Amino acid sequence: MIHVRHSAVAAVPVDVAFAYIDDYRNVVNWMYGVSEFYPDGEFDQGLGATFDAAIQIGPSTVRSKLEITEWEKDRIITLSSLGDVANSSTWEFTRVDDTKTELAVDFAYKLPDGLAGKALGLVVGPFIENAVRNSEETLRQNLEAEFARGTR
Repeated sequence: MIHVRHSAVAAVPVDVAFAYIDDYRNVVNWMYGVSEFYPDGEFDQGLGATFDAAIQIGPSTVRSKLEITEWEKDRIITLSSLGDVANSSTWEFTRVDDTKTELAVDFAYKLPDGLAGKALGLVVGPFIENAVRNSEETLRQNLEAEFARGTR
């Protein structure tokens, strides 16, 4: 299992950060490599909501079905894969003060056992680390820009 953890503070209130990340329409604007992300079912947020996604990894586009497996308003969102490759992403929101939120993310990927899994880990690990850093930076910039526009 590969875990990539990262956290940073965004200059927005916790409810603003949560609402932005919880809105599926924003995902393609900040999640590294995601070109499509849309609901596949009755719900578009909250526990049990499912989504279809397309993720660009190098020259390939990987399609994935995801489900929200943990959701608590203004605190946590976990998306887990429903396909062949076991992965999840958990976003945690911690109020720093009235105008700042710590965003912590944990991406977890289960790779095949044995030498094939170890070899794949050497390739996938650095990609995931880069994707997490890029996603967090873009997300934070988008959040702060949206919040600044909304408060003027």
